[in-house]
Amino acid sequence: MAESPEPEVSETPEDEMKRKFREALERKRGQQAAGGAGGRGGDPSKIHGTHGPAANKRSFRRKSGG
Repeated sequence: MAESPEPEVSETPEDEMKRKFREALERKRGQQAAGGAGGRGGDPSKIHGTHGPAANKRSFRRKSGG
């Protein structure tokens, strides 16, 4: 028998949106992998100086008065 092509199932709007988000995420991950593969350039981390200047000693003062 000859194979008959299966009718295409139309995507619901939700399925289409999920597919688009997945494709965009794959592109984003591909760009991040390509950018970090060289080992050159700046730090890929977005967090810098999380604790502030550690060189300064903290000073605590009591309140005077009453």
